Amino acid sequence: MTDLELRPPSPVRQPPLPTAPLRPLPVRRTPWQAVHTAVLRIDAETPADRDRAADVLRALAITGVVLGHWLVSGVVLQAGGHLVGGSPLGRRPELAPATWILQSLAVFFLVGGRVSARGYTAALALGTGYRTWLTQRLAGLLRPATAFALTWGLVWLGLVLAGTAHETIHTLMWLAYSPFWFLGVYALLLAATPLVHKAGARIAVAACLVVAALDASRLLSADSGWTDTLRLLNIPAGWLVPYCLGAVWAAGGFTRRRSALALLLGGGGAMAALVLWGGYPASMVGVPGSTLSNLSPPTLAAVAFGLAQAGAALLLRAPLRRAVTAPAATGPAATPRSRATPAQFLWAAVALLNLSAVTVFLWHQTAMLTTTLIPLGLGHILTGLHTSPDSPGWIAARCGWLAVFAPVLAVLVTAVRDRDARRANQTNN
Repeated sequence: MTDLELRPPSPVRQPPLPTAPLRPLPVRRTPWQAVHTAVLRIDAETPADRDRAADVLRALAITGVVLGHWLVSGVVLQAGGHLVGGSPLGRRPELAPATWILQSLAVFFLVGGRVSARGYTAALALGTGYRTWLTQRLAGLLRPATAFALTWGLVWLGLVLAGTAHETIHTLMWLAYSPFWFLGVYALLLAATPLVHKAGARIAVAACLVVAALDASRLLSADSGWTDTLRLLNIPAGWLVPYCLGAVWAAGGFTRRRSALALLLGGGGAMAALVLWGGYPASMVGVPGSTLSNLSPPTLAAVAFGLAQAGAALLLRAPLRRAVTAPAATGPAATPRSRATPAQFLWAAVALLNLSAVTVFLWHQTAMLTTTLIPLGLGHILTGLHTSPDSPGWIAARCGWLAVFAPVLAVLVTAVRDRDARRANQTNN
């Protein structure tokens, strides 16, 4: 019997399975590349006809106000354990020239007048009435103001229930709410935009004369309480001057450098004369212990100083615009940028700050107070936060604390903006 040769059965051939095309792996971007992408997107989404110089000026004005308050608003721990306010300007008058740089509210109102006048003109062109336009603008102020007021109202209630000393509560509330006056003045100027739009230059001159007349009444009747009350009209009148100049700018004024130069030299000369021979303080902010403040309410010296600031701001428009505008790629082989330029980074910072301008203005003192109270609650007394602001050491330490105040403010602004955004979405839905 022959052995059979066993062979494995031949495999059955199966038709090949269809294969899906391989997807390329996603490119992983580093955090730094993501930052470049975000900066490029902000720059690309900016309208080509937007005057970036105005945004830079407003960002500089906000920065000056914030830094000024952080540097001169001290909180001093007393022997009794309560807190009182203090300022290095009270004992170091040689620091007054620093306020000529940091007190930049006139620039803020200058840009505000320009933006409001342009916005009102655009609204009229679209058929939007004055009442609707004003309501929309005021809503933009009311939302951050409501969050701010409610938060500090709860803080006040907690301090009262905890039995905190009256001096401490007064100091904290005064410092926290000190920027709040700005909203009332700005809302009043917004309401006056139609008049300012029509006759900005004439109203600016009239407002200057009102401030001069009220200052003169103070000199003639220094002991009159009625005169002091009447001088409160200087608050809207004084800030109406740069606001009107902004409306003139929006209408096409100040195209020649000579007009801006006249504001700078005329305002600066008038301020110098009033300080040297008119008895006005050199500091452009209030000084503890001083019988006269250039800011509360604005004096004629403060108005002259604002004119000089407005002139300087108008002269700086072209270089500021170049500083935040990246040169466009040219040539037939031009490709989109993958890395942002320094000018684009600077513009992104300016744009983000402008988006939160009112919120930053309201909450910057809260950032300083938060940084001050946390170590105090832990039992630490630190130079530049809780000590008397009467020494060079305090000033040096305070400059160092600015690096802490800034990120705390960024956290607060981010939290408040997110909450406002959620509230707006709920309302729209």
